Amino acid sequence: MLTSLAFIFLAGLALAAICQRLHLPRIIGMLVTGILLGPYALALLDGSILAVSADLRQMALIVILIKAGLSLDLKDLQAVGRPALLLSFLPALFEIGAVTLFAPRLLGVTRLEAALLGAVLGAVSPAVVVPKMVQLMEEGLGTDKRIPQLILAGASLDDVFVIVLFTTFVGMAQGGSASAWDFAGIPLSIFTGIALGAAVGWGLARFFEAAFARGRLVRGSLKVVVVLGVSFLLVAAEGWLAGAIPLSGLLAVMAMACVLQRESDPLVGRRLAEKFGKLWLAAEVILFVLVGAAVDIRYTLGAGPAAVGLLFRSAGVFLCLLGTPLGKKERLFCAIAYLPKATVQAAIGSVPLALGLPCGNIVLSVAVLSILLTAPLGALGMDASCRALLHRSGPREEAL
Repeated sequence: MLTSLAFIFLAGLALAAICQRLHLPRIIGMLVTGILLGPYALALLDGSILAVSADLRQMALIVILIKAGLSLDLKDLQAVGRPALLLSFLPALFEIGAVTLFAPRLLGVTRLEAALLGAVLGAVSPAVVVPKMVQLMEEGLGTDKRIPQLILAGASLDDVFVIVLFTTFVGMAQGGSASAWDFAGIPLSIFTGIALGAAVGWGLARFFEAAFARGRLVRGSLKVVVVLGVSFLLVAAEGWLAGAIPLSGLLAVMAMACVLQRESDPLVGRRLAEKFGKLWLAAEVILFVLVGAAVDIRYTLGAGPAAVGLLFRSAGVFLCLLGTPLGKKERLFCAIAYLPKATVQAAIGSVPLALGLPCGNIVLSVAVLSILLTAPLGALGMDASCRALLHRSGPREEAL
């Protein structure tokens, strides 16, 4: 495993640096590293690290969600409430609907299998979008109209909505049926995730405050360890409560960090955000290289459903932004930011195949292509367009 980790860090950083010199997003270099090192190309990664790949990817994602939560301002979230809520489900619904409509003709699958494929493709990738939105908040790009906060909130909720739909469609494809409770679980998991995360964040702020009042100074590095440990428990709680209470663990993590930042001393919040920013330097490499390693380049089916879905998805984004003060350029940037797919598709794309569903190979094939096409396209698009399409208002102190 140590050799594999050395390959991941050294080769990942090297190709990321090369891409940066070529004015390409660093993520492309890391994804290519994963594809080359992975089991479907050079096979240089040890089986032991591939066996825990999903857990490592989730840990890295938790790190950036904590960083994002520490960078968010609750007032900003309240100000972008309606469009953020619409972005959490409407673009995904447009994409799922388009794939359900066109995939049977393009791929020869049933309508239910097409809906399952649409659910796999429907999620935007927080692993690609969240780091970029945090960077934009730090640089002050688009913050005058809270565009990074808007996209960050919508993309975080989007995954919850899509994964619940995917689970429902999988049950139907296996011969089960969908109940009203399955669909009611979508808003309920969002509510419980936010409520639990907010309560835990408030409790952590009081705990650190009480320790300081008693003269027991909790070092910043120790706070990072405590926050990480609590975050892992929040994500684990989603599995513990499965079947009883719907809960979004990742949303709980971001809500916890957001409330912790709000309830803590401003200096404490800034230092925590800085430390998690440094931790992200390593977590970023692990996340994107292992996402690339999950890509099976042997599958080369046509990308028709994915391309059609993206067009409808972008139309859904523009519809969500009607009635907002955003201009045409800013709405175009939001549509670009909602293109990339990676983590969710890598995580659930192989599930239908593992379950023995007839559409398994097709779903995995299109999921792989969606990652290869949209992750670089979205990342490159955001990097290339953010300064041209967004207004710079100056870095905000609270978004450090």
